[in-house]
Amino acid sequence: MENTFEDTFFPLTTLTSGISQTVLPDLVCLPLQIVNICLVGHPESDSEWVLVDAGMPASHEKILLAAGHHFGRKPAAIILTHGHFDHVGALLELVREWNVPVYAHELELPYLTGRADYPPADPTVDGGLVTEMSPLFPNEGIDLDDHVHPLPADGTVPGMAGWRWIHTPGHTPGHISLFRDADRALIAGDAFVTVKQESLYKVIVQEQEISGPPKYFTTDWQAARDSVVKLEALKPSVAVTGHGIPMSGERLAAGLSELAVNFESIAVPEHGRYVH
Repeated sequence: MENTFEDTFFPLTTLTSGISQTVLPDLVCLPLQIVNICLVGHPESDSEWVLVDAGMPASHEKILLAAGHHFGRKPAAIILTHGHFDHVGALLELVREWNVPVYAHELELPYLTGRADYPPADPTVDGGLVTEMSPLFPNEGIDLDDHVHPLPADGTVPGMAGWRWIHTPGHTPGHISLFRDADRALIAGDAFVTVKQESLYKVIVQEQEISGPPKYFTTDWQAARDSVVKLEALKPSVAVTGHGIPMSGERLAAGLSELAVNFESIAVPEHGRYVH
């Protein structure tokens, strides 16, 4: 069988890829190699559901399988926290299969309509093997043409009643997180993560620790800090992040508080192309 991108760079993480975890009755986390996507909606009802992010390249079959298992129908929409390669890897295939609208922050649209590429990864930030491999990660934008739309300016999220989107830039200019006030559930994207994403060992074993956004792709550290402070102030009860195992309760509260207070020492690299 031909090796895919993720098999080449993350061979051991494929062992648990595609095994979904029900975080809440209407929130499923699906890990795909190094990244998580979310399926949001009630599987037992006929109401609409939404896919948040679109995983690694060549992961569309696993996403289709999970969607069929949990819902048996296509989503109402696809919401993007941002457009890095590991969050839009299967997006073009899914749009062709489902023909559903995609929504993202307006500042992210240039990277989703073929008008701009992301800045290249920075392998000089302090980190581990994933950081050293990061120059091999794609930074090119994709072109969704008229399938992608800006999120509503009023903060509502299409297909996700009760949720609101929050602009959490830093990792990318148009990065967003999703929050539901009723139960304080948070889908954080890469605003912060629950694994030290720069370390291949910690990615493989999924050692839990709250960390800042992946260092090798983060370009605005002041904005990243402000975004973490903004999310910590919401006091989330449970968080699904773009990387790492979902976290809840006191461990989440304590870890996120520490990150907000000590962001400079915990998250910001000592040196790097985007460190000022």
